[in-house]
Amino acid sequence: MPGVIWYLVKRIVGMIPLLLGISIISFITIHLTPGDPVSLVNDLNPEVSREATARLYAMYGLDQPLHIQFWEWLSRMATFDFGESFSPDRRPVATIIVERLPITLGINVVSLIVIFAVSMLLGIISAVRKDSLWDKGITVFVFVLFALPGFWIALLCIMFFSVELGWFPVSGIKSFHYHALSPLGKILDIAHHLVLPVAVSILGSLAGISRYMRSSMLGVLSQDYILTARSKGLSEYRVVGIHALRNALIPVITILGLSLPGLIGGSVIFETIFSIPGMGQLFYQSVMSRDYPVVMGILVIGALLTLVGNLLADILYAVADPRIRLAGRP
Repeated sequence: MPGVIWYLVKRIVGMIPLLLGISIISFITIHLTPGDPVSLVNDLNPEVSREATARLYAMYGLDQPLHIQFWEWLSRMATFDFGESFSPDRRPVATIIVERLPITLGINVVSLIVIFAVSMLLGIISAVRKDSLWDKGITVFVFVLFALPGFWIALLCIMFFSVELGWFPVSGIKSFHYHALSPLGKILDIAHHLVLPVAVSILGSLAGISRYMRSSMLGVLSQDYILTARSKGLSEYRVVGIHALRNALIPVITILGLSLPGLIGGSVIFETIFSIPGMGQLFYQSVMSRDYPVVMGILVIGALLTLVGNLLADILYAVADPRIRLAGRP
């Protein structure tokens, strides 16, 4: 147990320089984009004086050199203060993110669970029935989904399932009569709204993970202990589902943890298309309005969630195979 704690402490401490590097790159990148929050508004109004423009730059702190702006932002971040938004209401960035984070996090967690379950099933079927019509059909299916752009699939789903068939809502996560529903009705209403967004978010990830599962399962099924288990007359379910599956999951768990950044990045697309008030939609709106504090806050939170996801993947990696010892034990 002390070795596990030491490993976790070392990994968590190692996240600090990574977050710092990500923050520096992100801060420089967003300030290199053309335009700023003041010019985007004032350039469209010729009646705004230079003095008023200068006061706005000073109010936002944009009149300072870039390194001073970054140091002030980093000093606030050390106390978990993300600053205030550049929007007219000047709301705290932390409050805005806390309102949006549960939606995006919930969708991504559900997506990861579905991706893992479906990809595992497809990979196992392809491996057990190698070179059969099932294997070839699944391969074609997942790679066609992988090749199709996510935004295009989202628009097709809206047009067909929402507009033509009327099965699912076009946008949002709640109905107009949401507050009049029972607790169970509210849960079902939100689930009904999220069917299409979750489906769109998982389709592009099925190909890679299912292929890794197939390749890993094929490697395990060729091992001597699997041949021995079959020679003893064990059922195919016990051979594949118990003896082979656990070892085959090891590389898949790692890839699943690394796929978290793609899911968070994909939230920008489907949340904007489906008008879901999550971090993805907030990020898009903040980038378009050059709301630097909100953009930096979302990037830091996204980076932190990615690092935590990779840490959880490493822990699950060790759980899946007891032979693996956590590195760095004293």
